[in-house]
Amino acid sequence: MSARGLSRRGLRAWQFGVLVLLLLAWELVSRTDQGAFFFGDPVGVAGRIWSWFVPVDVAANRFFPEGLPGRADIYRHLGVTLIETVLAFAIGTVLGLAVGLWLALAPTASAVFDPYIKAMNSMPRVILAPIFALWFGLGIWSKVALAVTLVFFIVFFNVYQGVKETSRALVDNAKMLGMGERQQLRHVYWPSALSWMFSSLHTAVGFAVVGAVVGEYLGSAAGLGYLIQQAEGTFDVAGVFAGMIVLSVFVILIDLAVTLAERRLLVWKPVATGRD
Repeated sequence: MSARGLSRRGLRAWQFGVLVLLLLAWELVSRTDQGAFFFGDPVGVAGRIWSWFVPVDVAANRFFPEGLPGRADIYRHLGVTLIETVLAFAIGTVLGLAVGLWLALAPTASAVFDPYIKAMNSMPRVILAPIFALWFGLGIWSKVALAVTLVFFIVFFNVYQGVKETSRALVDNAKMLGMGERQQLRHVYWPSALSWMFSSLHTAVGFAVVGAVVGEYLGSAAGLGYLIQQAEGTFDVAGVFAGMIVLSVFVILIDLAVTLAERRLLVWKPVATGRD
């Protein structure tokens, strides 16, 4: 059965069913001898998340041991990661869009810089984290720089390909109508690049968060990566899984914002019906 054959309510029911099955499997694994140690248990993880966002008296809640962040702390950590993610996402997207358009419309420059771009893209980003920490310190900018290197190439390659895939007949017709280079860029190349760019932004959102969190994990005093690293350092499995779940929901919410922006900016784009 295709997704188009399901109603919205039916799709949500299937998604909820998959979630229930995963939780049941997790619960069964956690009841084994070593399962709880390695994977925690769903109830304990849920309790940890609850205690982060809705803290209660420590003595009355076994899921809120001393030393874990309370309400003010979790929002501060979320705020730090959000700022790093938004900055990296914005900077990486703007740079990827600008460089992608430029090289796609300048064949000579594209040929000159092609090997350097491929070399930089092949470089493992993790090895850049200590360098960025040395350059920018342990504040947010070293995390932003690391995340930008992830977002930039995703957007760049999609925009570059989007401009290259622009219909030559459409470009020729624009020239016949007397459009200048700026008008062609605005009315022909830009819409083509925009479609490809938004297809990449959903992936770029996740990578922006990954870059920020990895930077926090390697060295910081705040952020979701810091929380996960602290929990891991004390073998707090429930804290690690709680941090990962909060991080996943965090990414989904940001991706939803990108989807809403895409619907507003690509309102001109026809909706595929799946029919010939």
